[in-house]
Amino acid sequence: MPEGGEDAARGFYGGLLGLTEVAKPANLLVRGGCWFEQGGIRLHLGIERDFVPARKAHPAFLADDLDRLILRLEAGGVEIAYDEPLAGYFRCYVSDPFGNRIELMQRTE
Repeated sequence: MPEGGEDAARGFYGGLLGLTEVAKPANLLVRGGCWFEQGGIRLHLGIERDFVPARKAHPAFLADDLDRLILRLEAGGVEIAYDEPLAGYFRCYVSDPFGNRIELMQRTE
């Protein structure tokens, strides 16, 4: 993420996606960024001075109730891009506040 993006990251990843922010180790605080986790997910967002959003490579997060998550994201002003189903999954894409692509999936079987 770009420098100074921590509050936007907290709003999106914590507020909208529902991930829990966890404290970074003291020796890494000076680098900026923020860390989140939920279940088996560990997401470490670091600062890049010459930041360029990741538009192709992306993480994919599994949701238990993707419809409810989509409603929360839309209420937060996030644009949802739907894609054709992947065998066994319903899926869509969103962009975080920095333009990084994120895939959201729910098992259909």
